[in-house]
Amino acid sequence: MRALTIAPGITNSAAAEDVPEPPESDGAVLVRTLALGVCGTDREIVAGLYGWAPPGRKRLIVGHESLGTVEHAPANSEFKPGDLVVGIVRRPDPVPCPCCAAGEWDMCRNGRYTERGIKERDGYGSEFFRVEPEFLVKLDPSLGLNGVLVEPTSIVAKAWDHTERIGRRSRVWAPKTLLVTGAGPIGLLAAMMGVLRGLDVHVLDHNDRGPKREIVHSLGATFHVGELADLSILKPDILMECTGVPSVVRDALGRTAAGGIVCLLGVSAPGHDLDVDIGGVNRTMVLDNDAVFGAVNANRQHYEDAVIALKRADQRWLDSLITRRVPVEQWTQALVQQRGDIKVVVDFS
Repeated sequence: MRALTIAPGITNSAAAEDVPEPPESDGAVLVRTLALGVCGTDREIVAGLYGWAPPGRKRLIVGHESLGTVEHAPANSEFKPGDLVVGIVRRPDPVPCPCCAAGEWDMCRNGRYTERGIKERDGYGSEFFRVEPEFLVKLDPSLGLNGVLVEPTSIVAKAWDHTERIGRRSRVWAPKTLLVTGAGPIGLLAAMMGVLRGLDVHVLDHNDRGPKREIVHSLGATFHVGELADLSILKPDILMECTGVPSVVRDALGRTAAGGIVCLLGVSAPGHDLDVDIGGVNRTMVLDNDAVFGAVNANRQHYEDAVIALKRADQRWLDSLITRRVPVEQWTQALVQQRGDIKVVVDFS
């Protein structure tokens, strides 16, 4: 079967190659791949900056934003041939740590987890993959290709879960305004979930090229172009930072209304020194009872929350997020960002 592979740590090692059928040790459910979403993590892996092959192997099958249909499943499982499904990315560590033991492997404390297509486990970027039933999520068939958005939406669902848990520190917390920085897939999905919660949603991006403004407006949100400093009059109750740009992260701190929450969803590269009045930031956040936290990955509940959110969303709006489909043999073209790109998928169908 054809698979998308790389040699971790080696730049430009990406290839589409023939590999053996997936072993039954990967899981009892056999899935035929329909599509695979591409994100910044995949670009880092292909660039040789991240990623680990399975033990004893030199190459890794990449891909963690999966979508497929069940080919075969055990009779005692909840799955049957033809089901539209998505595979969960992370697996708990074998120790396990307290979080992994409780099914919250997204909060692993010792770092011994593995991840499909990223860390020591082959991913979903092959014509077929096998997966354990407990790490497979069934979708409503009406989602169609938009089901490939489940994995990134699960990350946002976790962010909202934790934001709302923090918000409950006040018995009368009733947020009204959300500001999202960054109009990439994560930012737009964060905005979508804010709209579904009835919030006044604002999205800030650094440029006005491509379809982002129209997509934000069609969501019922407000689109802004520029820097956070340009929005000094806006004091959101929740700020979700989805760019990972160090200067934007800096400017996000202390930017909310009193009692506000800042969620950091973008991952920054190290080595950026910036001028910051840390005393002023500390004073504002302490006196206003502000909170800031980071979030990444997702557990099964977040995947299920993501499926519910995507089902509630306007499917035509979701359609607009998938801006390019690339055939398997040309999959490295999906890694090269083009004008107007939002979510690019590798098409296995």
